[in-house]
Amino acid sequence: MTRALRVAIVGAGPAGIYAADLLTKAERDFSLSIDLFERLPVPFGLVRYGVAPDHPRIKGIQNALIKVLDRGDVRLLGNVDFGTDITLEDLRAHYDAVIFSTGSFEDAALDIPGIDLPRSYGAADFVNWYDAHPDVPQEWPLDQESVAVLGNGNVALDVARVLAKQADDMLSTEIPEHVHRGLRDSRVTDVHVFGRRGPAQAKFTPLELRELGHVKDVDILVYPEDYEFDEASMAQIHSNNQTKQVTKTLTDFTLREETGAPRRLHLHFLHAPVEVLGDEETGVTGLRTERQQLDGNGGVSGTGTFHDWEVGAVYRAVGYFGSPLRDLPFDARRGVITNVEGRVHAGSSQETAAQAPVVPGVFATGWIKRGPVGLIGHTKGDALETITHLIEDHCAGLLPEPERPDEDAILDLLEARGVDYADWDGFHRLEAAEKALGEPQGRERVKIPTRAGMLEHSRSTGARTVQTV
Repeated sequence: MTRALRVAIVGAGPAGIYAADLLTKAERDFSLSIDLFERLPVPFGLVRYGVAPDHPRIKGIQNALIKVLDRGDVRLLGNVDFGTDITLEDLRAHYDAVIFSTGSFEDAALDIPGIDLPRSYGAADFVNWYDAHPDVPQEWPLDQESVAVLGNGNVALDVARVLAKQADDMLSTEIPEHVHRGLRDSRVTDVHVFGRRGPAQAKFTPLELRELGHVKDVDILVYPEDYEFDEASMAQIHSNNQTKQVTKTLTDFTLREETGAPRRLHLHFLHAPVEVLGDEETGVTGLRTERQQLDGNGGVSGTGTFHDWEVGAVYRAVGYFGSPLRDLPFDARRGVITNVEGRVHAGSSQETAAQAPVVPGVFATGWIKRGPVGLIGHTKGDALETITHLIEDHCAGLLPEPERPDEDAILDLLEARGVDYADWDGFHRLEAAEKALGEPQGRERVKIPTRAGMLEHSRSTGARTVQTV
């Protein structure tokens, strides 16, 4: 009997799980076995650690991902760190093909003076804190009354909403005690969100923006002088339903009267951050912005008019950025593995990747393939393109033959290196433990925030079986 094609997928977020799912369902005339590697003890990536806890609708995507792994035709190997516990050489020795779906978890840089001052934060770090990521400290300083959030996308809205929200309103979510305690003790009263472009160019999704208006005990303030539209803006509103809904919601906000709520969330448009004010000793003391004007083509230009805002902390939510992976070609400017339609190519520039040699049997999908753009569901199309090329290369005999294709060989290697890997049964044990923590409080679950605690409840049972499909 011909042996199964062995595929390793590194990164068990939505992109990796979608790739595994599509690969098992693809039309093919060969058998297949898939191992899914994850650096953390649990899968799901940004669905678990990048979505605000008060968004159960988006986290519902996790239920669909659980169904994929519950089928038993993909083996999960969690708590395995690529580059430390295993290398590219190891994977190529055990698998015919390797797909990298490690995502983009770092904050994109913002090159303005003062951005590295104390109390100037990347949004990803704050998101990791309130999502109880096991690799970040459990304390977060919320000791400033007025703070700034830089960005006009959904992450900026999430950060602003969590900063402004009353802590007890989060008790219906899965946040652990340390996050509730931090939010309860927060001194924040005013959150200022700054966008460089106009309201019609904001990247908020309509539902996210509408949800902002339902936060209790928070006044939403939009300023008439920031609420400008040019010909390009009007064309966008008339041609794009999402823009129309966003601008309608913002218009509704402008008509609201202040209620005297204890916290205020200010939405500023046409203000480009140019400097974070302060010094190394005192930290952030303010933010300087330059007033922008619409240019008629969907862009903006500076007016030379500046405004200083008194804020004690700055959160930049200007995008995510990919991290280089050991022994893999990487475009440091774009933050992606160098690839063409998911096939990894040698070289350090995405623009010239097609002229560089293919790295046989190595592929990419998700944000580490195309950059951090699009919603979670967009990774399905990404994955389909990648696995189509993988199957093409296999059928053409272009995948290198692994030295140790036996399914147990990789487990022998991990155990020999003392890697305490976690399996899919371990996830269900952890899930049961988190639900048990929430039960006395009448909550669906309480997230376990430490790696040691997660591993304690998800100890591997020695997952030595993977279903060949």
